[in-house]
Amino acid sequence: MAKEKEHLNLAFIGHVDHGKSTLVGHLLLKAGAIAEQQLDDGENKFRFVMDKLGEERERGVTIDLAHQKFSTKKYDYTVVDCPGHRDFVKNMITGASQADAGVLVVAADDGVMPQTKEHVFLSKTLGINQLIVAINKIDLVDYSEDKYNELKEEVSNLIKTVGFNPAEVPFIPLSAFEGDNIKEASSNTPWYKGDALIDALDKLTPPEKPTDLPLRIPIQDVYSITGVGTVPVGRVETGIMKKGENVIFQPAGASGEVKSIEMHHEVFDVAEPGDNIGFNVRGVGKNDIRRGDVAGHTDSAPTVAREFKAQIVVLQHPGVITVGYTPVFHCHTSQVACTFLELMQKLNPATGAVDEENPDFLKTGNAAIVKIKPTKPMCLENAKEIPQMGRFAIRDMGQTVAAGLCIEITEKQ
Repeated sequence: MAKEKEHLNLAFIGHVDHGKSTLVGHLLLKAGAIAEQQLDDGENKFRFVMDKLGEERERGVTIDLAHQKFSTKKYDYTVVDCPGHRDFVKNMITGASQADAGVLVVAADDGVMPQTKEHVFLSKTLGINQLIVAINKIDLVDYSEDKYNELKEEVSNLIKTVGFNPAEVPFIPLSAFEGDNIKEASSNTPWYKGDALIDALDKLTPPEKPTDLPLRIPIQDVYSITGVGTVPVGRVETGIMKKGENVIFQPAGASGEVKSIEMHHEVFDVAEPGDNIGFNVRGVGKNDIRRGDVAGHTDSAPTVAREFKAQIVVLQHPGVITVGYTPVFHCHTSQVACTFLELMQKLNPATGAVDEENPDFLKTGNAAIVKIKPTKPMCLENAKEIPQMGRFAIRDMGQTVAAGLCIEITEKQ
């Protein structure tokens, strides 16, 4: 059996009209993830993929690329951005699809737009530390090297403001529509000496498993299984759990010894980050724990927040956010209504610099530091210490209104 390839999650970020969907579609085609036989021969091959996307976008359906997978010689990839779909931020923040790298798409004809800047700031806020810049639609500027250099400089200055080192970032001139520089070097850009997109992807480094952080397992479901007892199910986010250790579930407070660990109906003695497991804990019953609780070792129990400070970005809100606003915070597997106690600082969404102290309100596009109080006990960690457990999405009226990360916690006594 061949060794499994390492896996990376990719987010495609950038302005909505700069060709993200087209790029993802053409990349999947070139990487062989969309079987050629599904497509017509000749010219229509790629159009078919695009039309399918176009049609789904018209209908407002979440495009099927939401979790599209493709493989290269080196890695298996999951695309975690549904192109053009604003909910990708929520997906990135709330768990399974934490992006390991971002592909920032900037159209050669339009250049850097306000949304480009926000996405760059947001990607850093969301913990993306590796970036590839796709200078798309290079065909629309006649494959101009001057235009490429001009944009490369502009985007370099932008990504520097959030702490990326442009010298380590590939800037690839490509055409998502025509296919230049996606899989192999294009004869239309003889002046470009760098990698095509797929080669650049294969030079990314896969994430280290956060095994040295404290154990955190957000609970997705709790089952009663005949002959075993109560079996909480969840994905190990950080740390390592071994059979025989003592764990505690917070905020529930129930604790006991791990009797068994199961994955895909096989029994294991150890579970590590990325494992989706069911486990049984001595003395913990079905009514003692619920979805949204978090398991950790008794000697470094999950943190329960009484209040917390957060850095947020307002993605879309029909009105304004003021003190007293109480939407639902989605953090790991928990959903808890939380109240805005204080609007501390308004930040520049493109740089993170403080624009205003104690603003009266926040609206779409604003970034801010705020103080929040959960309406009931909630597990949360400082994103600097345990990033996997410090991010959240804020939802209201059936949409994600904001996204953020926890920067300071007042613990429940």
